[in-house]
Amino acid sequence: MALFDRKINRILVTLILTFGLVYLIYLTRFIFEPVSAYLAAIAVPIIGAGIIFYVTNPLVDWLEKKKIARIWGTLIVFFLILLVLALFVLFIAPTVQGQFTNFTDSVPKMVDSTEKIIDMWQERQFIIPQQVEDTINNILDQLGNSADVITAGIINTIGQVFSFVFSFFLIPFFLFFMLKDGHKFVPFITKFLKPTQATSFKKLTSEVNNTLSSFIQGQFIVSICVGTMLYIGYLIIDLNYSLSLALFGLVMNFIPFIGPFLSAVPAVIVGFFQDPIIALWAIAVMVVAQQIESNFISPNIMGRALSLHPLTVITLILAAGGIAGFLGVLFIIPAYAVVKTVIAHFYDEWKKRQPEDDTPIL
Repeated sequence: MALFDRKINRILVTLILTFGLVYLIYLTRFIFEPVSAYLAAIAVPIIGAGIIFYVTNPLVDWLEKKKIARIWGTLIVFFLILLVLALFVLFIAPTVQGQFTNFTDSVPKMVDSTEKIIDMWQERQFIIPQQVEDTINNILDQLGNSADVITAGIINTIGQVFSFVFSFFLIPFFLFFMLKDGHKFVPFITKFLKPTQATSFKKLTSEVNNTLSSFIQGQFIVSICVGTMLYIGYLIIDLNYSLSLALFGLVMNFIPFIGPFLSAVPAVIVGFFQDPIIALWAIAVMVVAQQIESNFISPNIMGRALSLHPLTVITLILAAGGIAGFLGVLFIIPAYAVVKTVIAHFYDEWKKRQPEDDTPIL
């Protein structure tokens, strides 16, 4: 009984100290505002460079194993990145730009077609519940301005994207030093730690590195495969804006679980206004691509790297979307996986330090 009481007291003291620390941080939050501003300023280049680092670092490591100095391996990777960007600008960007322009020009026509469909549906209905009729009338009243709202939203989104361009210019600098000197970070930190702490830190960084690399590299390869399959499928069914919609599907596939469903929405809408049959074919293309991805590509590339339950994924994405928008949705899963890895590591370290006769109750 005394042992149980001692454990309860220890847990209560830990909780009190934790909440006290949180409250103290809240009271002194003005001290952290400059730090927050600094982190916000460098967040985009660090995150962008980190993503590219995990995609390209295996190639640098492979070149180093082939007796090529790391600096030259880094320069080779930069040359390959520039080559890919040049090919994109020369062959893909003009087509995407033309399709995007055609799509924005066709938005008013889509709105007019929607109004006509709703008017025809109303004319052929003899008994419509008053609540449904009021809802339809409200929709019709707003559809007149929908084209302007959609166009303004697209322009606003483009403006926000361009606001990040200056931050993106710093990504190559961060990426260069990450690839060239990233492997020196852990040895540098461990010089200031005790042997047991150094061993624990090396294990923690290795686990975090494996978690991030498994997710980013795997998701990158899977998304490329899905985007390619969608593009081929959209070309076969002759869907308008096929390249732009396939690229959209590629990007949305980085969002686990619900990303593929979100990417199907614009393809189905475009297909419906082009020809209702094509909308059905677009759904079929998406289903086939996702079945191939979920049954053959992902199991062989990603396996069960993150081991996250679908309900956990959905909850995290909904919460992140409400707090941080699209960027939150995009990064919440790897962030959660890293936090989970760190907590599991420190919990294991804590258990190792417990006396054999003093097992934890949690």
